[in-house]
Amino acid sequence: MAIMLADILSRLISNRRYSSLRDILTIMNEADAAAVFDELPEEDLPILFRLLPKDLASDVFALMENDAQELLIKSFSDSELKEVLDELYVDDTADLIEEMPANVVKRILANTEPEKRAVINEILKYPEDSAGSLMTIEYISLRPKMTAAEAIKRIRRTITDKETIYTCYVTDDNRHLIGYISLRTLLLAEPDALISDIMVDTVICVHTTEDKEDVAKKMTHYNFVSMPVVDAENRLVGIVTFDDAIDVMHHAVRYARAERD
Repeated sequence: MAIMLADILSRLISNRRYSSLRDILTIMNEADAAAVFDELPEEDLPILFRLLPKDLASDVFALMENDAQELLIKSFSDSELKEVLDELYVDDTADLIEEMPANVVKRILANTEPEKRAVINEILKYPEDSAGSLMTIEYISLRPKMTAAEAIKRIRRTITDKETIYTCYVTDDNRHLIGYISLRTLLLAEPDALISDIMVDTVICVHTTEDKEDVAKKMTHYNFVSMPVVDAENRLVGIVTFDDAIDVMHHAVRYARAERD
């Protein structure tokens, strides 16, 4: 399917049917678009990527194969590269840096905001197969003395920077993980209800050094959308999201098949 669509898009590019291309790209989801991009001839990739709607471009880029990502980066101007990097989640940027050659990494870091670059460097310090290397720091953190209304206000204020909002984590003043609460519970609660009274205080979590395949298996077992990651002192340092856990499971299956063959 992706190969057939890639052929159609390539013909439209050859005929300069840019309006038709935009119409097709606008109705595609990011996973389908990324699969098509991976099948395109190299010379068509930059043209088609620039036609993607801005709110879709970074999501598509994050799902592409490394070869296609590298080719696009080399074709980007600095302003184009910065625009894509600004929209990528921190864990996706860290994954990108791990897979790119040194000259490309240097350019990526040069076009990444200093604050984000510092966080990426922290993630890259964890072992490659650990929960720490897989996690993102873009989660919702609440305090136990907040009211439900205050929590919802915080979510609304920070939602654009977070990878998931369906589960919010409750921490004390020292960032120790003490509970969690679902967005559904917050929305159904009385506005003046305290988070400490409506949160779940039994939290299943993983440690930064835990093997990422074990993390993925736990998430599947508990049917979690996200899994909190804590350090040796039970301080919340990040979360692993369901899409990253699925990627780990897929890689494990492909590796096992390759070993059998």
